[in-house]
Amino acid sequence: MRPHREQHLVSRIGWLRAAVLGANDGIVSTASLILGVAASGAGRPALLVAGVAGLVAGAMSMAAGEYVSVSSQADTERADLARERQELATVPEAELAELTAIYVGRGVDAGTARTVAEQMMAHDALEAHARDELHITEMTTARPVVAALTSAATFTAGAALPLLLAALLPMRWMAMGEAAGSILFLALLGALGAITGGARPRKPVVRVVFWGALAMALTAGIGRVVGTSV
Repeated sequence: MRPHREQHLVSRIGWLRAAVLGANDGIVSTASLILGVAASGAGRPALLVAGVAGLVAGAMSMAAGEYVSVSSQADTERADLARERQELATVPEAELAELTAIYVGRGVDAGTARTVAEQMMAHDALEAHARDELHITEMTTARPVVAALTSAATFTAGAALPLLLAALLPMRWMAMGEAAGSILFLALLGALGAITGGARPRKPVVRVVFWGALAMALTAGIGRVVGTSV
C-alpha cells in the first residue's frame, strides 16, 4: 500500500499572507500616488518620478516593517523555548504532568495520556512541549528574513503594474486607465490569493477592490484639490 500523503492549505498561510499583502499594498499605494499626482495636473515625468519613488520607498518600508514584526515574534519564540528548556531540566515531573493534562484536555484518558506524554518526552521533550504547549511548529515558526524579502519582492511586483500603466497610457486617458487597470489588477490578485488559499474568490475580490478603489478615490480627490489651489 502506498503511503497516504496530504497537502493541507494551512501550510501556505505564512507565505501567502506576505505575498498577497505585499502585492496588494504595491498596487494600491503606487496607483493612488500616481492618480493623486495626475489629478493635480502634473505631466508624465512627474507621474513616473512619483511612481518610482513610491515603489522604492514602499518596498523598503514593507521589508523593514515585516522584518521588525516577525523578528519580535522570533524573539518571543526563542525566549519561550529557553524558558521551557530550563523547566524541563529543573522540574521534569511538573512538565510531564503539564503535557499529560494537555492530552487529557484533548480527550485522551488519563492513563493513556500519561503514557503518551512519557513517550513523547523520551523522544524529544522540548519538541513535544514546543508543539503541544507553545504551539510552535516548523510550519508556524517565525522567519524574519524570508518574510521581509517576500514582502519587498511582492510589493515591487504589485507596484510595477500601475507604474507600467503610467508609462504607457496616453495622458488624456491617464486617470481613467490608471484607475480601471489598477482595480482590475486588484481583482485578479484577490481571486488568485483566494484560490491559492482554497477559498471562494467572490468575497476576497470584493474586499480588495472596495478598499483599493476607496484609497485611489481619496488620493485623487486630494490631488485635485491641491492642484486647483496651487
